[in-house]
Amino acid sequence: MKKNELRLAILGYGNAGRAYGLMLTEKASEIARLYDTEVKVCAIVTRSKGTLIDSSGIDLTEAENQLKSIGKFKDGIRADALKVAREADYDVLVELTPLDIFSGRPAIDHIEAALSRGKHVISANKGPIAWAYRPLMEMADKNGCKFFFETTVMDGTPVFNLCAETLKMCKVTEINGILNSTTNFILEELAKGQAYDDVIEEGKRRGFVEADPSLDTLGWDAAAKITALMNVLMDADITPNDVRRKGIEDISSDDIQAAAARDKVIKLLCKGKVENGNAVATVEPVELDKNDLLATISGTSSAVSITTDLMGTVTVVENEPEIEQTAYGIFSDTIRMIEHLIKKHA
Repeated sequence: MKKNELRLAILGYGNAGRAYGLMLTEKASEIARLYDTEVKVCAIVTRSKGTLIDSSGIDLTEAENQLKSIGKFKDGIRADALKVAREADYDVLVELTPLDIFSGRPAIDHIEAALSRGKHVISANKGPIAWAYRPLMEMADKNGCKFFFETTVMDGTPVFNLCAETLKMCKVTEINGILNSTTNFILEELAKGQAYDDVIEEGKRRGFVEADPSLDTLGWDAAAKITALMNVLMDADITPNDVRRKGIEDISSDDIQAAAARDKVIKLLCKGKVENGNAVATVEPVELDKNDLLATISGTSSAVSITTDLMGTVTVVENEPEIEQTAYGIFSDTIRMIEHLIKKHA
């Protein structure tokens, strides 16, 4: 990193990336004042909007105006994300490409390319953490790099940083969570008597239900998230294929009403623990007592309970997140990276 300068290459620039760019712009003067550092975005790579590369720094405000007005970068070129990761001039790769939940690639390839060059990485993509966390961290350590990924589970809510920074010397023994906001919303709306198709359409209209919601409803997204949590917090070294997984596809309104008659609430619960030395992860619909903390998580909110040997159980709740919360996770990792590099070069 050049003195007082942090150069970023951003792969992927969807809604979260654009919100992140706005945060960088809005907080530029404050970053300069607090850290004597200028953050420059030197590359933005997209599949459909074009690619911008400028070693002197891209004008993010102008880039956003172009996306709003014409839907692409006016002077964008065609460029391959992996080629940029391998060859562009940057200090930190910001990996925001779409998730392939069944392999973690090509995001893993992008991260490997950066780390092999001694470049730091920030990722919002849970795939690499779920499929290749241990080898990626080993590569980062070998090459003297930092690899941050707070946004991969529960957006910008401090989960990984909470454990790393404030639960020092605590051993995580169990993780329980409501980690998929889409299924949480669906189950809650079904409990109100809404028809399944109407619930899905409402979720799509509000922007948090995908065109194909099956990765959520079949439990794959939740499986990737509990895998990521266990890999980072428990050194589990598992993949989503190791998760015992069942989604909400067979849950009906009648099931929900029957549970309510027993003072229970059905939630898609993620659970991870170690049994007889083996990491065991599950994703499945579970009936929780209506007074259970996780049973009260509503709408698109999510929560994770982390049980430790020294601090007992700590629960973190994210309330009704918007895209800004996702962007903040990337932004907070950027600030963390600046602090690390300042300390390193002091």
